[in-house]
Amino acid sequence: MQRTWQRHLNKLRWVSLSTVFLMLILLPFLHLYQTYAAAHAYDLLSPGEKSIYDSMEVLAAPFIDDPVTDLNALKGNTWSGTLFGLKLSDPLAVVGQMAAGLTVYWPFLLTALIPIAITLVLGRIYCGWICPATLIYELHDNLAAWLRKAGLPVSRRKLDRRLKYLVLAAGIIISAISGAVVFAAMYPPAIIGREIYYAIAVGGFGAGSVFFLLTLLFDLMVTRRGFCRYVCPGGALYSLLGRFRVLRIRREVAQCNDCAKCNVVCQFGLDPLHDDFGQECNNCTACIAVCPTDALSFTARIKDVPFQGPGHLGHEYRRRHDEEAGETDGSRGTSP
Repeated sequence: MQRTWQRHLNKLRWVSLSTVFLMLILLPFLHLYQTYAAAHAYDLLSPGEKSIYDSMEVLAAPFIDDPVTDLNALKGNTWSGTLFGLKLSDPLAVVGQMAAGLTVYWPFLLTALIPIAITLVLGRIYCGWICPATLIYELHDNLAAWLRKAGLPVSRRKLDRRLKYLVLAAGIIISAISGAVVFAAMYPPAIIGREIYYAIAVGGFGAGSVFFLLTLLFDLMVTRRGFCRYVCPGGALYSLLGRFRVLRIRREVAQCNDCAKCNVVCQFGLDPLHDDFGQECNNCTACIAVCPTDALSFTARIKDVPFQGPGHLGHEYRRRHDEEAGETDGSRGTSP
């Protein structure tokens, strides 16, 4: 079918998530290499540090001339950083900074404009395609599924999705009162980038690693993808920004067979089978990939299509169609 190519977008998404995660691992090594090069003390480095220097030199040599200055074009992490000279920041970082400082620092705000614009058009693709925590959470969800099949008690409670919006509001208020950006201590993308840097550049982990492990336990023992669905302040902010996104997934009712595989695969507990995607959808394409009849695809709309009824290839639609056809034939038979 003409939309079959969209089924492979989920593979591309995994490539994107893996690439971002690998970049977070590479950046601390490049920073160490830049520091060693700036110190001009190669002979004083330990064997391990020399190994890092030599490896990064081989890796970076084809792309840069002077590591001391050229590597400044690649700094930071998914919280805030520089990508080939372009300064980008997570909108949550900007919101937290403005709340903590009770002022607007315009240069910092400008670094969030591109992510904001992309979210307004494409929706929560940061959560689905870029966030390094998503890679870990989805692998962890697969583990939970295996444990569930093995008969172990893996909880799948449902909580109120509005909880994360309360967390976002509370974080803004606490930041304004305390003068500290509290989101940085509880936002998984920021935690992962920071902890990876600590592990490589400092040789240990910080308290953030404990918090992140607790989010994994929360997902396993309380509810599926619980932190992202019910607690994450970044997820709340991106949901608000992407509420009227232009790119969204739509069900083609004429091709739907009501198999409900789309609902089962959705880690956010959405209801594609009944055309209910809403602002929580992160356009991850998992439902598109699993659909056996290619009934799901991307479309350009600012609102979801209202429920269109049962799929035309499903038993329910056929039953209703047969009943209506029978009633029509009956009414014709009794006509004078």
